[in-house]
This record gives sequence, structure tokens and C-alpha cells, in this order.
Amino acid sequence: MDRVKLNIRGVSYDITQTQQVYVLVLAEDAGSRYLPIVIGVNEAQAIFMQMEGVRTPRPLTHDLFLRMATAFNIELVEVYICSLKNNIFYAELLCLNKDKQLFLDARTSDAVALALRFKCPIFTTEEVMNRAGMTLEDVAAADEKKSPSQLSAEEIQEQLNEAVEAENYEQASLLRDELKKREIT
Repeated sequence: MDRVKLNIRGVSYDITQTQQVYVLVLAEDAGSRYLPIVIGVNEAQAIFMQMEGVRTPRPLTHDLFLRMATAFNIELVEVYICSLKNNIFYAELLCLNKDKQLFLDARTSDAVALALRFKCPIFTTEEVMNRAGMTLEDVAAADEKKSPSQLSAEEIQEQLNEAVEAENYEQASLLRDELKKREIT
């Protein structure tokens, strides 16, 4: 299976969501694709603080994990984002203790936060990049799309029909809600 090395490009706030979420952006080391991963506030904070070199008076969870692993001679060799199922990324930690290899299941956001602390590489599969990776052109095209609040009622109805036909029910419900909101006002 082809492995793709990734670098952390940054963490950004996602203003398009109704909840407070962040996007972790990983960049292909030898290519032009990006892998955006939606993460929570705490995970974004753990990654951002390490990237910026912020030190806390007491160890945070990922810092504690680093200290414990170091105390027990456990090395984090690599982070491997191994699959994408139902829009959820899955990651494994490859750890080494003397000559013993150990693979641990981890949330991708936690795995990346640990990769920063252990200074180890991050990899994914070509399949994951093909399914979820984006180029700058993809991002620009997505930015050109209008949000539902910027569309006419006819445009929303048209997109709603397309979303239902494509079985994209989450998008369909957002569009339906925008139409209902306009009926009330």
C-alpha cells in the first residue's frame, strides 16, 4: 500500500459550521494535496499550543503522555492515518519499547498532537488522500460556492432537489431549514 508523508500546515477556525470546530490541515510532503480534518476545540488547542511553543505551568494530557512514555522508554515512531470510514479518520500510533513494536488505535487529532510532541512523522494512505485530499484549486472552487443565505429561494430549492437526489441528507436538511426560516420571516 502506498504511503503518503504529511506535514502539519496549520489549524484554522471553520466559520461555515454552526458549532465551534476547527480544521487541521495536513499537507502532502511530495505533492500539492492537502488533507483537511475537522477537530474539536480542545484538540485544536493542544496542537496549536505545541506548534507555537506555548508552555503551561502544569502538563496537559498530551504532554503527560510524552512524559510517561519517555519515563518507560517508549518511543512514538510514527503516526499513521490508516483509513476513513463514515467521514471519520482513523489513526494508529506505532510505538517502540526496546525491540517490541506496539500499534495503538488513536483519534487522529490526538495522534497529530502526539506526533508534534514526539517529533515523529505522520503518514496516510494514497486511498485516504484520493478520497479526502484537496488541492488549492478544489479549495478555491469550494469558496466560490454561495452559502444558502446568499441564494435565492429558487436556487435553494434547486440545490435541495440535487442534494436529495444525491442522498446528501445533511446538506438537504440545511437547505430545507433555510427555506423554512425564510417562510417565517
